[in-house]
Formats: sequence, structure tokens, C-alpha cells
Amino acid sequence: MKKTLSVFLAVLMIALCGMTLASCSGEADKTVTLYVYNWGEYISDGSEDSLDVNEEFEKYCREELGMNVRVNYSTFSSNEDMYAKVSSGAALYDVVIPSDYMIQRMIGEGLLQPLDLSNIPNYVYIKDDYKGENGYYEPGTDKTYSIPYFFGQVGIIYNTEIVPEDTETLGSWDLMWDENFTREILQFNNSRDAFGTAFYKLGYSVNDAENEEHWQEALQLLKDQKKLVQGYVMDEIFYKMKSGSAAIAAYYAGDFFTMYEANDSLAFYYPEEGTNRYFDAMCIPSNAVHKDLAEAYINFMCRPDIAFANAGYTYYASPLDFDYIEAEGNEDYVAAMEEYYEVMEEVHEDAIEILYGEKAAEVPTEPYMNLPPEGLVMLNDLWEELKVESSIGVGIYVLIGVILAALIALAVFYIVRKRRWAKLYD
Repeated sequence: MKKTLSVFLAVLMIALCGMTLASCSGEADKTVTLYVYNWGEYISDGSEDSLDVNEEFEKYCREELGMNVRVNYSTFSSNEDMYAKVSSGAALYDVVIPSDYMIQRMIGEGLLQPLDLSNIPNYVYIKDDYKGENGYYEPGTDKTYSIPYFFGQVGIIYNTEIVPEDTETLGSWDLMWDENFTREILQFNNSRDAFGTAFYKLGYSVNDAENEEHWQEALQLLKDQKKLVQGYVMDEIFYKMKSGSAAIAAYYAGDFFTMYEANDSLAFYYPEEGTNRYFDAMCIPSNAVHKDLAEAYINFMCRPDIAFANAGYTYYASPLDFDYIEAEGNEDYVAAMEEYYEVMEEVHEDAIEILYGEKAAEVPTEPYMNLPPEGLVMLNDLWEELKVESSIGVGIYVLIGVILAALIALAVFYIVRKRRWAKLYD
């Protein structure tokens, strides 16, 4: 009953909000640009007969809010890249979609502003357990800084044509360090996830910034892995795993289904030692120019038909309250939910189970929490040490090759020269 009343009030509020947005925009025919910064491949964009969500929002603004809006949509490949761009002020964004630990950091540094939930009535459709005030990644205040967008867990993707099913390391993080698959393994190209794979394998907390010995042990494990790794990747993983040019990779569960569509030899599991559970959420930077419009955008993304369109396109787990949507009985929303189930089952018979079921719940999980300043410095230093040493190693091989080639060329030159002098004196 409470939620039903909330929905009624929500409809009224968004109507009033629409009037406010239209009046604040000045001239009705003026085009307002909304800048959105999101992960790559993370929204339904109209390709493959999908719904173009940003275009649909622009249409919604014209028809419902009386505004001409253009969404300027750009993407990032890691939380660290996004943070560097936003914190530097090099570009202004109205909506950003970081992960949990980065949201904590950005709140602490004053880079995000609180949301006005009266402008986001569709928040009622987010599952209570996943809301900011009940989550682990917002500080204990009475303010809300983020609205969940997607969530999921990290697992291991492997190619069954290259990795036999009787491989002893299957089911464990050990597969990422299995010497039988040298140069077939892909590692994360971001510090937190890469170190996370080592920490989960070692059985240590990924959030213990005080135990430097554990971090050094994790660093050594990653150094040991380096000779087995084909590359450190983010979005490049899609091509490599789809094409079969790599066999093993740690990555996000939702992306497994995208790769599986192109290569049904791929399989997936959550490592038995434990793994990362994460939330990506919609936020508004403190220097955003169009806060009201940004909140309208976030509210639009929480609308069940839109949220299911995004989930059905990206294959990530949606934070919507499925039981509430079904109980509320909105025919359009229920139909969108049923269509989502059908889409996921067509992609992979275990898709819903992997995303929401026991396969996700049966392994221990630990989210990343924002590290204290000294922990962040240590993480960055260790990551640089790993990557620089890797670069130096490659550089040494190249240098040796160049020197050897030069010596050979020099030797050939002297041999040829000697023969020429010998002929002159014959």
C-alpha cells in the first residue's frame, strides 16, 4: 500500500518536475545538452534492433517536459580513467556512472552532489536492499548520492576448446596462473581488479590497506603471472575471447554473455575462493551544469521498461525489484520484464541463474571499499611497479635484439670488407 501511494505521488511529482524543468530551460525551443559519461557497451543504443535509450530520452523531453534536449554520451574503460577526467575538471559531465568504491572516494573528495529524490520518483522500483541508504558504498548520512544502475560479480571466462574440462585448476582462481596456458591468459588492465584477482586467490581481504605484507605478496603473485599473460586488457577482451585468440580471462559476468553470443565454446564460473561483487550507480558531479535535467535522466533510466531494455541489451543484472513490479501490475512494465527473461534465456540457458541465482550466491563475495589515502598511494605505486617492470622487460628484449642485429651487421661488414681487401692483393 505504501509503495502504491508512493507511485501515485511520484507521478504527480514528475509532472511538476517537468513543468519546472521546462520553465528553467528558458526558451522552449532552446536545445540543452546533457553530458553523460558511462562505461563502454553499457546502454541500449539502438543497434541490433534494440531500443535507443538516449534517443528515447530526448523524445521524452520533447513530448513530456517541453524541452529540446541532446544527450552527449561518451564512455570510459575503467573507474580510474573516469576519476582522472572528472577530478581534473578537464571536462564537465551531468551524469557519471562509477562503481561502488569509486563513488565512496568521489563523495569523500566532494566530487559528487546529493540527489533530490523528489525528482527521481522511479526510485521506488529499485530493490530496497540495493538502495544507497542500505548499501555499503555510501557514507552514513541522510543524503543519497547514487542510484544503482547495474550490479554483478567477477568470474572467469574460459574457452572449452582450449581448456579441457578435466583441468585441475578449473573452478579456482588458480586457472589464471596455470602454466599449461601460458600466453593464453588475459588480466585486468586496472589496478583494483588486477590486485583483486591476486587477493581473492590468496584468501586475503581486498580492503585491508594496513597489511603491507599482503599487498607485497599479491604484487609478487602478479609478477609471477606476468610471464603467463598474453595482455592486460579492458574492452579489448571482447575481440580476444570472441575470436579465440585468448583462452582465459577474469571479467564481469554480464560481459560473458556478450562474448558467448559470438563464441559458444566459452564457459563461465565464479571462483570457489571468493570474488568481487560490485554495483555501478548513477551520480551527478558537483560541478554539473544541468542538475534537474540530470535527475530527470536518472529517473528515466529507473523506469522499468527502460531499465529492462538496458539489461536485455547489456546482459548485466538489474537492481529493479522484480517482485514489486509484478505485484504492482503495470501491464507495460510486466510485459517488459517477461520479455527480458525471454531474451536472457535465449542468450544462455543459465543466464538468469548466473546473474541472480544460486550460482552467484554460493561463493563468498567481498566488494571493493574505498581505500584510505595511504592505501591508494600504495596501490598506485605497486601497480606502477608491476607495469613499469613489464615494460622494462619488453624493452630489454627489444634492446637485446637491436644490439644483436647491429653486431651481426657489423660482423658481416668486416667479413665482406676483408674479402674485398683480400681480392685486391691476390
